[in-house]
Amino acid sequence: MNLPTLPAPRLGDRALFPDLEARAFLNHAAISPPSEPVRAVAHEVVGDYARKGVGAFLKWRDRREGLRARLGRLIGVGAEDIGFVANTTTGVSTIALDFPWRRGDRVIGFRGEFPTNITPWQQATVDHGVEVVLLDADTYRVDPAAGLRALETELRQGARLVAVSAVQFQTGLRMPLEAITRLAHAHGAQVFVDAIQALGVVPLDARALGVDYLACGSHKWLMGLEGCGFLYIRPDRVGELVPRTAGWLSHEEPIRFLVEGEGHLRYDRPIRRKADFVETGALNGVGLAALDASVGLIEQLGVEAIYQHVQAWHDRIEPQLVERGFASMRAPWAEGRSGSLSLRPPQGTTAMALAAALAERGVAVSTPDGLLRLAPHWPNGLGEVERVVEAVDEALAAARG
Repeated sequence: MNLPTLPAPRLGDRALFPDLEARAFLNHAAISPPSEPVRAVAHEVVGDYARKGVGAFLKWRDRREGLRARLGRLIGVGAEDIGFVANTTTGVSTIALDFPWRRGDRVIGFRGEFPTNITPWQQATVDHGVEVVLLDADTYRVDPAAGLRALETELRQGARLVAVSAVQFQTGLRMPLEAITRLAHAHGAQVFVDAIQALGVVPLDARALGVDYLACGSHKWLMGLEGCGFLYIRPDRVGELVPRTAGWLSHEEPIRFLVEGEGHLRYDRPIRRKADFVETGALNGVGLAALDASVGLIEQLGVEAIYQHVQAWHDRIEPQLVERGFASMRAPWAEGRSGSLSLRPPQGTTAMALAAALAERGVAVSTPDGLLRLAPHWPNGLGEVERVVEAVDEALAAARG
């Protein structure tokens, strides 16, 4: 298939999103619109399967290995430590089910997290007798030292695992992963990171941080399609897991009986002791090819450059919104900032009313638990800030009226 020649990605340029309706799309923390390269490769995959059926499988299976390496580079780990999953929740649930629990173990989580990183650990209490302890995530926004002290207090009482989001979905707070991981390991606990609100816009080196597990879906800051993601497992942790979630493709040499003739159908092949044992069955081929294309654009631009671009966008709009009575949830220190700028609306209106009024004016935002969340990404130009502020003024007047 001859794919169209497309322009290279540029910070602040939405040329690769010609059909995007919103004048200012500030919803990348929810679901990102697919770029033209993503749409083109998804069309190519479907076209190949339409022409060849199963004959297209090997081509796209082999292409996935390039994506595995690309994702490894994104988080500073080896390609062999990456396994593909359906979404972030599947990654969390896989570790929650496969962790070598002992009755009475404790998991430390954080109140305020998206349920993806709470519910699977709660479910572990049902079969394994695990206790889930929730600390307050927002303490880290107000007083990070107090948050770490509270964590250490709980760790001293014993815990097997700390589950934390790299960035909090409500406030946009970037959690101090290095300090959390260091404390957890010092007290014999492992660390699981939900990275979906970080990867693609916030630099993150899983190996340097020392985290044990990390999961991320594709449809937010990575700008892929819904329905696929990946799970990182630190190599020395794979052997500790109990593969309760394994499927037919988790075995060593799982497809020999399909391609090498008679006598290879067996059920006793061992489960692979690599991160890709989590690839239990048929994968989302279209979604993974799309993710490869979208991460390729991010790789061209560089995550650090994207991060600085987004911070410049926030730096320009935040003081103007504060002047209008919004209360910013953004961390005052650079290390606590992410791609999201969340604000509490002025008295006399609500985030939901403002979001509806902004949508009528071509500005797409989210309202996580009553906050107004602005989440620009690399295609958002700094020049759109003044248009957004004008829309906010009109929305405030409409909401109050």
